[in-house]
Amino acid sequence: MPVRPYRSARSLRLGVNIDHVATIRNARGGLVPDPLRAAHIAAAAGADGITAHLREDRRHISDHDIVRLSRDIDLPLNLEMAATDEMLDIALRHRPHAACIVPERREERTTEGGLDVAGQHNHLARFVSALSAATVRVSLFIEPDARQVDAAVALGAPVVELHTGRYCDVQGAARVAELERLRVAAQRAADAGLEVHAGHGLTYDTVRDVAAIPVIRELNIGHFLIGEAIFVGLEASIRRMRTLMDEARPEADMDPASGASA
Repeated sequence: MPVRPYRSARSLRLGVNIDHVATIRNARGGLVPDPLRAAHIAAAAGADGITAHLREDRRHISDHDIVRLSRDIDLPLNLEMAATDEMLDIALRHRPHAACIVPERREERTTEGGLDVAGQHNHLARFVSALSAATVRVSLFIEPDARQVDAAVALGAPVVELHTGRYCDVQGAARVAELERLRVAAQRAADAGLEVHAGHGLTYDTVRDVAAIPVIRELNIGHFLIGEAIFVGLEASIRRMRTLMDEARPEADMDPASGASA
């Protein structure tokens, strides 16, 4: 399967996570709602990529979903995966545009924090190496922490995705402090030559300040968009998010080359 390039040259890309379309489908069983249909709607609404997390317990996205998404969407696919042999085999079989390695615990409701890259260097090294050799862009989902950023650099991963969950969960002075942590970590990663992404828990109310961090190149957003779609429709929820991101990153600041790489 050829690796699809990004279609736009935006300075800030939007990856739409469609996991929870599958969550709703799986609540009753059957075929609807269809995550592939959601991916096509996301593409029409201005998404730059599609994100899907194939979990060990298959609680939402299924293996068949990954087959169809790899084959039938005209956007880059970002496969979120745990660092397990099973998931590595699946990623190497389908060769998505990107693989974001995330921590995973069976009992968690959703991803609860970033990878301990610093503490798992030896375990993660072969995953980064194998995926990179297959021309899959590797991203490590980490906390906005200098030690984790430096460990990602040492591993040779080209991308880090900063966990924005705590920033979204707190208020007032605590949120201001978390935003500063994100800014500092993002700049440290960019200065070290990494591409910087961010995501987890972002909403209309929290996306602007993160989107305004100039070195961040991509935001991955899912749960909120799927939830908002219940009230306004999926296309409208994505278009609104895209508008808020564009307002935070003015057109004049666009780098024509920033979104063009495969």
